[in-house]
Amino acid sequence: MDLLNKENITNLIEIALKEDVSSGDVTTNALIPESSMAKATLTAKADGVIAGLPVAEMVFKHLYPETKWLEHVKEGDFVKKGDLIASVESSFRVLLIGERLALNFLQRMSGIASETNKYVKELEGFNTQLLDTRKTVPCLRLLDKYSVKTGGGTNHRIGLFDLAMIKDNHIKIAGGIINAVKQVRANIPSDIKIEVETTNLEEVKLALEAGADIIMLDNMTNEEMKEAVDTIGDKAKTEASGNMSIPRLKGVAATGVNFISVGALTHSVCALDISMNISIK
Repeated sequence: MDLLNKENITNLIEIALKEDVSSGDVTTNALIPESSMAKATLTAKADGVIAGLPVAEMVFKHLYPETKWLEHVKEGDFVKKGDLIASVESSFRVLLIGERLALNFLQRMSGIASETNKYVKELEGFNTQLLDTRKTVPCLRLLDKYSVKTGGGTNHRIGLFDLAMIKDNHIKIAGGIINAVKQVRANIPSDIKIEVETTNLEEVKLALEAGADIIMLDNMTNEEMKEAVDTIGDKAKTEASGNMSIPRLKGVAATGVNFISVGALTHSVCALDISMNISIK
């Protein structure tokens, strides 16, 4: 899937501008002549990984197609405080109107990429991949997941449509793990994988018997996960989930799990501090 789908981003920009600008920027329109042009620079105010440059560029070009955009770093680059990120020349009004929206996208996306990169570095030397989750801001799912990927993480399912995730409530209504997997497999395309959430070794064995493609080890201790991984072997992939913080990563990865999923990458991210300064041409 194209996570930076142009149509999707354009729709997001239009919705955001309607929310923020509505009938017009009364301050800017009262003070700045329509013909005035200006130049702006975007600068990192903290260390981190940059993500979202194409989105920020689209904000300004959506408002003024003749905007000139120059990037001084590449998407996914690690920047230090004070580094110049990008320069933009456009209508003075457009720079003022688009500044907050462009920064909101760029700062959030860079914050996600930066946090992801911290987790990925902890997993160096292990054969364990870092996964994101569906704990994203509504309507920003694709941008959030793009940012995780830019930071070195791996995208899990995009939504409810591309992987069957059988969790506790599904298992209850189906009458058990084996019944749940059987019913789901009979009603989905053969190329869609099935993941089953488990909380103990007994459930792991049932998921394995049912033929799950991925077995989630939810809120287990490291010792329990190691036993589960040894039991599963190469018969299914394994995903560790539940309260996965940076201090836990190495210990969890050492159990041999294939994946570690972390909701905090997107649900409580701290935006990367980026400033935009405008000068009149």
